[in-house]
Amino acid sequence: MIRLRPRRSGERGQGLVELSLIIPVFILLLLAMLEFGFVFDHNITLTYASREGARVGSAMVNGGGPLGCGGSNSPNAASVDPAIITAVDRVLNSPGSLVDRSAIGEIRIYNANASGNQIGSEYNRWVYSGGSFVPGSPQNWNACSRTFAVPPQSIGVSITYTYKLTTPLAGIMAYFGGSGSATLGMADKTVMAMNPLD
Repeated sequence: MIRLRPRRSGERGQGLVELSLIIPVFILLLLAMLEFGFVFDHNITLTYASREGARVGSAMVNGGGPLGCGGSNSPNAASVDPAIITAVDRVLNSPGSLVDRSAIGEIRIYNANASGNQIGSEYNRWVYSGGSFVPGSPQNWNACSRTFAVPPQSIGVSITYTYKLTTPLAGIMAYFGGSGSATLGMADKTVMAMNPLD
């Protein structure tokens, strides 16, 4: 004969209470993992975009001569920075890219030192406006002054971006006393030595 132990009335609903305490933690972890994946994807795209821009910029120099500034020089100096921006934009606007181009703060093309830092105030700023990237202010690093002399100059391309959280993670964190900021500032830069293809 099997004797059943009677349930104590104090244990009723214990599993439900434990589950209700654990589920919010699991949901928070799930949202954090999803958000990290989105941030990682955006960061990889920005890295690839800055690398493509720097690669194009480093190739568009004419062996230390006046870059497109004379009648027989190629490429034309006026086409150098637009070609760099086109390379960056091609990555940002590629199929599968989640980057919101209107959230790009600036694309900076600058004269870089060996450590990758900007030299003085020599840079050209591009901003997103009206569906495309346009020259901003300042524009004080003329393509004609870029050289492949010894030692060669280096070109840097940096991108600043404001990432908007995709999941409701910011709202949940604000509920528990966090900042509740729904955005995250991101930046990436690539520096390459001037290295003409021809």
